[in-house]
Amino acid sequence: MKKEEELVLKVSKEIAVKFIEVGKLSVKSFEEGWNQIYQTVRDSLDESKPEE
Repeated sequence: MKKEEELVLKVSKEIAVKFIEVGKLSVKSFEEGWNQIYQTVRDSLDESKPEE
């Protein structure tokens, strides 16, 4: 696993945990919520990379 991919997973996990703690994410909506969180974090990382 690439370092970047590991970072995306860790950050997404932390966000998902916080959302669950505050009641913004439930078991029923976890899959959809996780996909949105993961994709947003991944897109943000891609945007922050310098273009080659």
